[in-house]
Parts: sequence; C-alpha cells; structure tokens
Amino acid sequence: MKISYKGSLQRSMIIYFLMISFASLMIASEFLYDTHSKVLYTELTRNFDRLQSGTLQPAQAFQPIRIIRDKAILMVVLFLVVVLILLTMFIKNITEPLQHMIEASKLVSAGDLSQTVTIRTDNELAELGNTVNDLTSNLQEMILLSRGISTTVTKFADEFSEVLNAEKIEPERLEGLRQKVNLLSSEAKFIHQIVQNCKFYGIGR
Repeated sequence: MKISYKGSLQRSMIIYFLMISFASLMIASEFLYDTHSKVLYTELTRNFDRLQSGTLQPAQAFQPIRIIRDKAILMVVLFLVVVLILLTMFIKNITEPLQHMIEASKLVSAGDLSQTVTIRTDNELAELGNTVNDLTSNLQEMILLSRGISTTVTKFADEFSEVLNAEKIEPERLEGLRQKVNLLSSEAKFIHQIVQNCKFYGIGR
C-alpha cells in the first residue's frame, strides 16, 4: 500500500478548532448585536409606554424579546449541527484509522503477519500505516529467511549424521555436503548483517 503524503493531521485539527470557534463567535456576536441594538431599546421603550397607556397588551409588549429568544435557540441548534458534522468528520478521519491500526497491530503482535493497514486519508495516519506495513513486511521476510535456514540446517544435520555413520564416504556426497556448508554459511552471514543493523533495548533497564 503506497499513499502519497499530501496533508497534515495537525492542519486538520486546527481547521476543526477554527470552524467551531468561528461558529461560536458568530453566535455570540449576533446575540450581542441583537441585545444591545438601539432598535430593540427604542421598540421596547415604545411598547412599555403603550403598555402603560393601555393601548398594548403585555404579551405584545415583550414580543421583541421573544423574537431574540427564538433566534438564539435557532443559532444554538445550528451550532450543535455544525459540531455534530465536525465530530463525525473527526471520527471518520482520525478515530477510525487509529482503531484500525490498533486492531491490526494486536493481530501482528499475536503472530498474524499477514495483516496490512489500509488508510485512505492523506495525513500522518497514512504515514504511520505505511510504517506498520513496512515493519510487518520486514518481520515476515526475516522469519521466512530464518525458517528456510532452519529447514536447511535440519536436512543437513540428518544427512551429515548418515555420512558419519557410513563406513565409506563417497567423493560426490562429500562435495555436496561442502556446498551445503558454504550455502548455510552465506545465509548465516546475511542474517547476521540484518541483525547487526538492528538496535535492541538494553537488558536490565
């Protein structure tokens, strides 16, 4: 799986935060504007004067405040919808890939090296998924190589035991054993080079 690195998880988090902050700021600004408007003050003063004179009912006098209340409720509902959408995007783009990598890593830790991580986002999570896949592939190659050497050593040991028990060693068979020894030596050196390039944690830390 090869995914090109085009985006940034940090950038996505900043965008989510800015969108929520912008929505909150818009709601707060709109509410402050409505409650501190000269139009509202003038209309309420006129309604209270008409209420005292008996030309206006109490329910009608407080109508501007009810309009602001309904508008505030609508803005809060819209804000919750925006937060729900952003939360859904967050879960889909961040939480789900992380959960997928955790599950795959647990299976790899249990010995299932056939697992691969498939992440379709273009951010650090995709890079982490590629790294997990490379790690699994390298482990699989090393284990397969070790298994091949182990099988060869077992066969060589059995054949060598037969030669030792034989009264006479044929030159052809001796040459075959010599070739197998050279092959095992080259494979062992190859594994030794791989191990030498690895770093291990110190024992007793």
